[in-house]
Amino acid sequence: MLRHDFQPGRLVVGLTLILAGVLYAGDATGSWDIPWFVLFPVMSAGLCLAATAGLAARGIRRRRVSPDEREGVPGADPPE
Repeated sequence: MLRHDFQPGRLVVGLTLILAGVLYAGDATGSWDIPWFVLFPVMSAGLCLAATAGLAARGIRRRRVSPDEREGVPGADPPE
């Protein structure tokens, strides 16, 4: 199995879409009554949280780059 970086932004987007699906499934089955416009604030908040999580993860990853890995990165300081 290939290893990959953890991407918290995608996790948050997935959970937001699952929440929206559960809300509308509950409305469709009659479990509760949800107005049609509820999806807009739920998706807006979820996408903003995902962007924040993605940017935070990117910033953390960029700081953890070792000097050996920086050689091919444009704008990185040359090794001393």
